Amino acid sequence: MKRIALLSLTLLFAATVSLQAADATGNWKKHCAACHGNDGKGNTKAGRKAKVKDLSDAEHQKSFTDEKAAEAIKDGVKVDGKEVMKGYGDKLSADEIKDLVAFIRKFKS
Repeated sequence: MKRIALLSLTLLFAATVSLQAADATGNWKKHCAACHGNDGKGNTKAGRKAKVKDLSDAEHQKSFTDEKAAEAIKDGVKVDGKEVMKGYGDKLSADEIKDLVAFIRKFKS
C-alpha cells in the first residue's frame, strides 16, 4: 500500500512539474515569442525593429537579475520615456512571471 501511495505522489509531482513547464512555454509563445523569438534570440521582424537583446547571450543574461527580469515582464520596459515592451502584470500571475524568468534563463548558451 505504501508503494502505491508513493507512486501516486510521484506521478502527481511529475504531472505538476510538467504542467508548470507547459505554462511557461505557453506563456512564452503567447506573450513573448513574437518579438523575442522561440529561441530568445530576438531574430524576428518585431524583435529587430524593437532592437531586442539576444536572451541566449550569456553576457546579456549576466546584465540583469531575476528580479529585474520579473519587473520588466510585470511592468514593461521604457527607454527614454517610450514603451518598448508592454507589461504583462495584468495577464500573468506572480508565479507565471517567476516561471517565465526561469524559462528565459534556460536560453543562456
